[in-house]
Amino acid sequence: MKILKFGGTSVGSPERIEQVAAIIKESQSENGQIAVVLSAFGGITDQLVETGKQAANGDDGYLLTLQEIFNKHTTFTSELLSENNEAALQAVKKNLHELKDVLQGVFLLKELTVRSLDFIMSFGERLSNFIVSERLKKDGVKAAFLDARKVVRTDENFGSARVDFDITNRNIQEYFSGNNHLHLITGFIGTTANNVTTTLGRGGSDYTASIFAAALEAAEIEIWTDVDGVMTADPRKVPRSFSVDHLSYEEAMEMSHFGAKVIHPPTMQPALCKNIPIRIRNTFNPAFPGTTIGNGKPKNENNGNGYLIKGVTSIPNVALLRVEGSGMIGVAGTARRIFDALGRNGINIILITQASSEHSICFAVAPHDAANACQSIESEFTLEIDAGHIEKPYAETDLAIVAIVGDNMHHTPGIAGRLFRALGRNGINVSAIAQGSSELNISVVIPTIDETKALNAIHESFFLSDVKTLNLFLAGPGLIGGTLMKQLESHYDFLSKERSLQINVIGMINRKKMILSDDGIGLAGWQQAIENAAEESDLTAYVDRMKVMNLPNSVFVDCTADDGIVQLYDDILAANISVVTPNKKAAAGPYSLYQRLTRTAARSGAKFLFETNVGAGLPVISTLRDLHGSGDEIVKIEAVLSGTLSYIFNTFDGRTAFSDVVSIAREKGYTEPDPRDDLNGLDVARKLLILARETGLKLEIEDITLENLVPEDCRDTASVETFFEKLKQHDDVFAKRCQDAATAGEVLRYIAVLENGKAEVALKSVGPEHPFYHLSGSDNMISFTSDRYNDRPLVIKGPGAGAEVTAAGVFADIIRIVN
Repeated sequence: MKILKFGGTSVGSPERIEQVAAIIKESQSENGQIAVVLSAFGGITDQLVETGKQAANGDDGYLLTLQEIFNKHTTFTSELLSENNEAALQAVKKNLHELKDVLQGVFLLKELTVRSLDFIMSFGERLSNFIVSERLKKDGVKAAFLDARKVVRTDENFGSARVDFDITNRNIQEYFSGNNHLHLITGFIGTTANNVTTTLGRGGSDYTASIFAAALEAAEIEIWTDVDGVMTADPRKVPRSFSVDHLSYEEAMEMSHFGAKVIHPPTMQPALCKNIPIRIRNTFNPAFPGTTIGNGKPKNENNGNGYLIKGVTSIPNVALLRVEGSGMIGVAGTARRIFDALGRNGINIILITQASSEHSICFAVAPHDAANACQSIESEFTLEIDAGHIEKPYAETDLAIVAIVGDNMHHTPGIAGRLFRALGRNGINVSAIAQGSSELNISVVIPTIDETKALNAIHESFFLSDVKTLNLFLAGPGLIGGTLMKQLESHYDFLSKERSLQINVIGMINRKKMILSDDGIGLAGWQQAIENAAEESDLTAYVDRMKVMNLPNSVFVDCTADDGIVQLYDDILAANISVVTPNKKAAAGPYSLYQRLTRTAARSGAKFLFETNVGAGLPVISTLRDLHGSGDEIVKIEAVLSGTLSYIFNTFDGRTAFSDVVSIAREKGYTEPDPRDDLNGLDVARKLLILARETGLKLEIEDITLENLVPEDCRDTASVETFFEKLKQHDDVFAKRCQDAATAGEVLRYIAVLENGKAEVALKSVGPEHPFYHLSGSDNMISFTSDRYNDRPLVIKGPGAGAEVTAAGVFADIIRIVN
């Protein structure tokens, strides 16, 4: 025999009831004898409670709510039974009129007892099961309606009655003896020995199914709901969650305690005692096998290759109370007194933890119990508090509990490490930790604001460790930012399939518009999305929204050259959002800013990466960090750090006037619109400053000796055209320097040098033995001389400018964060 139970969402409309009827008939044909437990139609129980409260408050609006209930049940009856439904419709109306009489009595008395409320709520299940039984009869099914109050005996604890299993089991067995009808059984309700209606409390209809299954020794219980079984996490908070094939009873009880959509623990008890498997299935996807709850593991589950945990779940709102003081150390009975005091006041404890020092005990309770809990403990420890041996208890609110659950955690090293690594990497602080010796559950208390972020981070760590996700927020989708978006699009399939990496662009802002979307911005249609964005650009608001979204693995990508935006980096990094940028204004700004940002990044666990600040796509900073971080002493850095100036001096040989070479470079797009921004050497100086700081030197831009290649009388000209006219007057000077170098067998190069703590940027001549001698085109070259690379310096060479290589460098930094 099999017991099927359908929840309220499964019978929320006539169409859904038709689905349920089809499932019932198919199950009967496959399994032979079955029994079915139904909840009230969707939303009816809440409406019944509401009518009772309205009537007790003297609010005649209860009649309107009652009319809605009346209309729903009569409409369902008419639509489901169509012809020949008069007798069934009259029976339904009779029940509803009885409900009306009860509510009128409540209205007149202005009193709603728990006993009366139980009776009022019972109408939901009584009506739903009767109507569906009649619907099945219409198809020729030998169906019968069973009011569970005939067989389920309870005590008088109204609202959450306890079942008398000796009597109930005997009644059920006698009732079903020789009776081969398909029974539709009212869930959630029973009666006392005096035939007074009671309800079984939370999960009551599931409980009814378990009670009948245990009494009849059924082969299986099927709980039909609106999800594909038990999920690895709440899909409303963790979109990438998926259903679990199998859970042990203990795992299911742990997960249900933390609010997962699993059977309530008391429901499982009768089934557990008889070792009856429970299967959670989806009414709206009946082909899906769902989740089985029971002892043992299915044959296809391999502990070695399976997941280490079964689920990650949470309680969104708790208060954490701390009791601490030197008077607790080594004093027997302190914990007993705390929990006795809480128990006397009906306060349930959700989580407990105590340090081995015995100096403090902390525990979590529901927020509405926090004040009462503090008062209870203060009263119990008045003398100790007055004497200063124990501090007054205090409660911290706005907290959540997140827990990982699974049998496979037992005796498996590294579980806690992976949990805390996922939290720490995303900047989530842990206030308290609890783990039982069974190793079935590890619980952590964290800020409520971080609950969803923590669930996603932990879920990815344990279930999607082979699939990494990054959430990007882009500022400046211009030349470099737009090129980056194209590269992301072209590499998306490769990253997804070959690297198991999913990059979601969540936000984008330019000078006019901004857009942020939880669902992400399409890589193919981002131009249209930002163009059609409804919100005007507001960088501060953009950053604030980015922080409020609080997504795991978030990265802010700044592809602007804006001075103001770097002032927000510290706030962004402090929120555990990594920063990737080709914008030199931060790393080459005041040393105090550079130092603050690097310290904030280190403290928060976020990354501050600016590889493209120096060599575009070349691995300059990362190489320097590897050398410096591994203890190698940097003796000297020489570098050609401007693609523009590299091209100019690789081309200038004295035969063509210097001003003409600069003009050609401008025409080819190598220079800035105003070539003086390249020739003044300030950009090179900033790059050298960044390298100097990465070696540990506390330099400012003023500390760098800089040769400005713009002649003094050319610096303040009103236009670029005038600048070129005046520059021609200095062609002889540059020609002479070129000729002097050639006479010595050398060439001119604009070189940045860091040596003995001093930084210099100047035009120098180098001979054939120097690595810069053979430079060509617009290539950059950086030479590191160190203790390890002394006789032959370590040289990095390649394109040092251009949107493609710079965007590629930004892309590489983003990938570096994943790794």
